[in-house]
Amino acid sequence: MPYDVVNSSEAAELAQGSPWSFLHVVRPEIGLPAGTDLYDDVVYEAARANLERWIAEVPYSAGDPSMLVYRLVQDGRAQIGVVGGCSIDEYDAGVIAIHERTRQAKEDDRTRHVVTMRCQAEPIFLAYRATVAIDRLVADICAGTPEVDFVAADGVRHSLWTVPDPDAITSAFEAVPRLYVADGHHRTKSASRARATLAAGDPDHDGTEPYNSVLSVVFPDSQLEILPYNRVVTDLGGRTPADVADELVRRFGAVRTDEPSPDRRHCFCFYADGSWYRLRIDPDGDAGPIDGLDVSLLQDTILAPLFGVSDPRTDTRLDFVGGSRGTGELERRADRVGGVAFSLFATSLEELFTVADAGEIMPPKSTWFEPKLRSGLVLHRI
Repeated sequence: MPYDVVNSSEAAELAQGSPWSFLHVVRPEIGLPAGTDLYDDVVYEAARANLERWIAEVPYSAGDPSMLVYRLVQDGRAQIGVVGGCSIDEYDAGVIAIHERTRQAKEDDRTRHVVTMRCQAEPIFLAYRATVAIDRLVADICAGTPEVDFVAADGVRHSLWTVPDPDAITSAFEAVPRLYVADGHHRTKSASRARATLAAGDPDHDGTEPYNSVLSVVFPDSQLEILPYNRVVTDLGGRTPADVADELVRRFGAVRTDEPSPDRRHCFCFYADGSWYRLRIDPDGDAGPIDGLDVSLLQDTILAPLFGVSDPRTDTRLDFVGGSRGTGELERRADRVGGVAFSLFATSLEELFTVADAGEIMPPKSTWFEPKLRSGLVLHRI
């Protein structure tokens, strides 16, 4: 799984008793003494050493394929993408579009990680508007027997095929005007910064070096599903959950419901004092691509005015829960702290594309993609 899905303690627990867990590469601090500074040089050197040990002793497919097809199947739903190196020049020029801001500390961390290891160990997750030509090429490849095929501990099936004619898929992608970073904004930005660092130290740099591309898996939008990124307010400012429920009933006409998840845009469910409620917030008629997002409506109409959450990126009273963890997790977290939980309708791929095409940035924690790409399955040595 990507390094940022789990924190250090969760990674240590997952890797316990598993010396070959790839978490030792992407979260190398788990094998160092407790209290080690996460940004100490020893952490990055441990990542490099663990990677070299992994490559030397874990069997990898022979050869160096330039392109792969990668299928993930979760709960009967498949998504199939093309694995390859995408141009960092196109990312820097905005042809590979973003919808999230990155944080300096995380950029610095992953840049050092990549530069020290001289390897991109976790692919970024890109999306594009599906085309029939690419769909057909990928389907033909998947008709064969995969070279890698296994079911991970979380029940997700991972399969890989080598692309026999990379030029055909490359040519088909020339008709795709834009790619979009779906998941992995920090890793993409860090690949760009790592390229700049390595190019500056390379007197023979000519733009063809492996560090000029970023390891990616590119999926058609027709196969992707965004899950909601839900919220829990952990500090109600002296009010009880019942007080908050009464206020939301009074202001927005909220009503009790047996359904903890909304079934359409601009509808929200919230959990307070052991009960679920439903309410609706309609955007203004002239709302732009950001203001009309459900995450924005919740933030601007409820979280900021009622709870004083002015900056959801930094406010410690706001907890975020990926939709795959279920509304039961929202209830547990809210009950544990005497808070209130909000369940959202998922942001759509078209909303993500619209925001990115407009050069805008979504509010934090607007999208949650599953299944997650498997770290360590494919490496790009630079």
